[in-house]
Amino acid sequence: MVSTLFKRHATRPHLSRGQKTVNRAHARIHALGERAVPLLKGWNVLAKLRCGPRRATAIIAAILVLHHTEARRQPR
Repeated sequence: MVSTLFKRHATRPHLSRGQKTVNRAHARIHALGERAVPLLKGWNVLAKLRCGPRRATAIIAAILVLHHTEARRQPR
């Protein structure tokens, strides 16, 4: 499923509360992906994978779960 953001236009100068909520939820998901890409590039994971997209997605998801679990454990 592809979701798009709601934009303001000249004919619609203000977004409804529901539209703003959808935009915020989309931004949260987008931010996770934006932070994951440099992490995976730093590990060179994507360059070394030699498997199909379904298996690669599962491997990358597992790596990110492990990374976030470990990051929560370490004191800041």
